[in-house]
Amino acid sequence: MADWEIRPAVRADVEAVAELRAVVLRADLERLGRYDAHRVRQRLRDGFEPEHTWVIEAGGEFAGCVALRPDAGARCHWLEHFYLAPEFQGAGIGSGVLGELLERCDRGGIAVVRLNVLRGSPARRLYARHGFTLESEDPVDVFMAREAPGRPRS
Repeated sequence: MADWEIRPAVRADVEAVAELRAVVLRADLERLGRYDAHRVRQRLRDGFEPEHTWVIEAGGEFAGCVALRPDAGARCHWLEHFYLAPEFQGAGIGSGVLGELLERCDRGGIAVVRLNVLRGSPARRLYARHGFTLESEDPVDVFMAREAPGRPRS
C-alpha cells in the first residue's frame, strides 16, 4: 500500500477538490448522460463543508478527499465526496482511508454509515468489500449502508 495520510480540509481546498471531482466522475457521468463541466464542479463548491472533510495526501501530494457528514437527528453519517486521483487509484489508498474512517465511526458509536454511488461505478466494489449493502437505487444512484459490526440488522 502506498504511504498516505489524511488531514482536515480547509476552505482553500475547495477548488482542488472540485477539479478532482470533475476528473473522477467524468466517465461515469458521461456514460449516464449527465456530465456538465460547470455543474459537476459547482455542486461540490455549493456543498463543501471543510469541517466534515479530509484531504488525502500520498507522498506529500494531494491525492484525494473524503467527507463524513453527520445526519442531523439520526445516529448515522453520510460518506460523501470520496475521490482519489486516477494516478493514486489501485494502490490500496482508498481501502486504507475507508477502513480508517469506518473504524473511527465504530469507536464513536455511529450505528450506520450511508453513501450513494453512481450506477455502474467501480467504486461500488470497494464499498461492498467494506460491508456496505444495497438499500435502494434509481436510474442514476445506488444507495448503500453499512451497520456497525455486532449491531442487529434493522
